[in-house]
Amino acid sequence: MRRILIVGGGYAGFYTAWGLEKKLHRDEAEVVLVDPRPYMTYQPFLPEVTAGSVEARHVAVALRGHLHRTKIIAGSVVEIDHARRTVRVKPLEGSERELSYDTIVVTAGAVTRTFAIPGIADNAIGLKHVEEAVAVRDRLLTAFERASTLEPGPRRRALLTVTIVGGGFTGVETTGELLSLATALLKRYPELSFDELAFHLVEAQGRILPEVTDRPGAWVVRHLERRGAQVHLNTQLVSAVDGRVRLSDGTEYDNELLIWTAGNAANRVVAAHTDLPIDTRGRLKVRADLRAALRQAQDEAEAVVPDAWGAGDNAAVPDLVSPTPGALTVPNAQHAVRQGRLLAANLVAVLRGRKPKPYRHHSLGVVATLGLGTGIFQYRRLVIKGFPAWVMHRGYHVLAVPTWERKIRVLLVWLAALFFGRDTVSLLAVQHPRQAFTEAAAPREPVRTNEVEHAH
Repeated sequence: MRRILIVGGGYAGFYTAWGLEKKLHRDEAEVVLVDPRPYMTYQPFLPEVTAGSVEARHVAVALRGHLHRTKIIAGSVVEIDHARRTVRVKPLEGSERELSYDTIVVTAGAVTRTFAIPGIADNAIGLKHVEEAVAVRDRLLTAFERASTLEPGPRRRALLTVTIVGGGFTGVETTGELLSLATALLKRYPELSFDELAFHLVEAQGRILPEVTDRPGAWVVRHLERRGAQVHLNTQLVSAVDGRVRLSDGTEYDNELLIWTAGNAANRVVAAHTDLPIDTRGRLKVRADLRAALRQAQDEAEAVVPDAWGAGDNAAVPDLVSPTPGALTVPNAQHAVRQGRLLAANLVAVLRGRKPKPYRHHSLGVVATLGLGTGIFQYRRLVIKGFPAWVMHRGYHVLAVPTWERKIRVLLVWLAALFFGRDTVSLLAVQHPRQAFTEAAAPREPVRTNEVEHAH
């Protein structure tokens, strides 16, 4: 059988494998997927995970739980040699090894884009994975506990200060959700006041939410500021050494929680460790039908790289419905999911001697949550704000999250929250699971006799 190798188990990779399992005959091809994580993360729910509105495990779709005919290798592809039809795989355990294939599907996704800013490597937390969202939530909850033990002053204000860098959807939604959580927590901490909270959203451009038009974007800024956040536009983070944040607009303050959501960067294996055609931003060049291509032209005479496909955030996919010549699809979940489904159908079509179809997707609009009970939605000139947009956000994403099992679990958590509120228990100690045992097992000084007698 032909071996189809899928590099990466994110949206595009998961949906490609899932689609192939449904469409391929059992003896038609072997599907192999390589990813270091055993699950696909539904990233649009991560801001709600940070706020405790969605259970962390419910945004993670187990690969082995849903891909029953796909061979899954727990590891990372570190090099692609398409001329030899081989990849070099670094498994979670053991030494690196080569793996051969007949057809490769590159869906490795993107990584967090960072800059050489002092302090961010030591202090910032990204927001691409569920582990990061859980850490953000637990650190905020723990900061409230610590602050409640202190007298009013600079240290207490620092513990209640949060900085989010990046004004895209993830950054804006995280700001809104965490601000909503922090405001709700004040009811349980009478020692603390609203005036001690400080939320900073830092964006290098002159506006936030580039996917929406100017007026809705300006409304979101005003909405967040009315709720107590400070939005710094045309501003960059200069330093975050030892928890001291310095911004390019001159603002300087002590900060406890630094969240980095400043865009995507090319996946290293795609950008630097492959002989497949790559564009100037380190993404795989593909045709509209998702086959790897040597040029971005759209005519049929274009040179196609045999047996190589790509989709998702690591691929430069032509946007055929855009009025702008040469436009590419934006890197988001909406495109990655649909590209993965089409890629599976096109792979099967080519295997059976049929022609692949080009990717065309008209946007369904954009929707964002801004915290519990409020959001924004835009479709062309139609803009909906507040509670109706928040309901639309939840409705769309519960339909979009894969598998009925996950849909039902998310709905049950939301239903429970209607009656009992958010779950605000911090499990930060999970990051140090042996600490309690280590302290208990540590050698102790012998008890002196007079201390024993005094106890009696």
